[in-house]
Amino acid sequence: MKKVLVTGSAGFIGFHVCKRLLNDGFEVIGVDSLSDYYDVFLKKARLSLLKQNINFKEINGKIEQKGFLLNIFQNLNPDYVIHLAAQAGVRYSIENPRSYLDSNVLGTFEIIEASRHFPPKHMLIASTSSAYGANTIMPYNEIDKADHQVSFYAATKKSTENFAHAYSHLFNIPITMFRFFTVYGPWGRPDMAPYKFTKSILDGNKIDVYNNGKMKRDFTYIDDLVEGIILLLDVVPSTRINNLHVEDSLSPVAPWRLVNIGNSKPIALIDFIKATEDALGIVAEKNFMPMQLGDVKATWADISLIKCLTGYEPKVGIKKGMVEFVKWYKKYNKID
Repeated sequence: MKKVLVTGSAGFIGFHVCKRLLNDGFEVIGVDSLSDYYDVFLKKARLSLLKQNINFKEINGKIEQKGFLLNIFQNLNPDYVIHLAAQAGVRYSIENPRSYLDSNVLGTFEIIEASRHFPPKHMLIASTSSAYGANTIMPYNEIDKADHQVSFYAATKKSTENFAHAYSHLFNIPITMFRFFTVYGPWGRPDMAPYKFTKSILDGNKIDVYNNGKMKRDFTYIDDLVEGIILLLDVVPSTRINNLHVEDSLSPVAPWRLVNIGNSKPIALIDFIKATEDALGIVAEKNFMPMQLGDVKATWADISLIKCLTGYEPKVGIKKGMVEFVKWYKKYNKID
């Protein structure tokens, strides 16, 4: 049985990735610190579902702690690594940048350093669409220059791409970095728009609509994202694939590749709110506000590379996705 180490296993994306891997017959080592950035009870509820499977092993601890991950690699020797643990959120990075430095930069360094000594067959590391920063030419392509991040969160994630490439080159570690695009769905984080909007609307409160609702996001349903990650597991960066019909982001000097995972259908914020209202059957009261510091006006993923590499095809649109989210939200919060 193949063994996969997943960091951030109690998180939104990590939980769904672990669940899918377990369903597919993998042994999963889940690592999480259960930080209190948001409701720990939600994280424990996710974990309780994973622990029902005998092939799930839970390990609690901070990935940035020196030697913590090295010890796990040495004792458990995972075949694959999916590194999802991170301090997330653009706005919180303005308030508490140190937590991003610790988790995102030091934590990623520790896992790459551990893989140097106990190399997995393939290491997959989460980055973010925010790494494209001030880029205005869309859709965003993996080979686009991305040097002007506009939030500290994005800057920490871009830095992990850079030193992962250096380690890949120096020690021949096969690494795929993927940039996520606005992931949403059941078991989502309370600080994300779907959860915040749904809660506020049901509570009868106004919702804050930034940039007067004119922002666009490439909303990606969680099941589609997870499918993309699973498909990439066996696409190990090594040599350039000759039959690709698009430009490959594979490094010329390392077994390292950057891949977008998105829906490639940007949705205006106001249309996303409408999908939320339709799913709830309630029209929201809106508080229109200016753009927030650190935000970008739009994101849009070019997903032609992952399609060529794996056949990836997102299936869930925003209307169905928000119906599924609202259904989960009401069940989880015991709302009739």
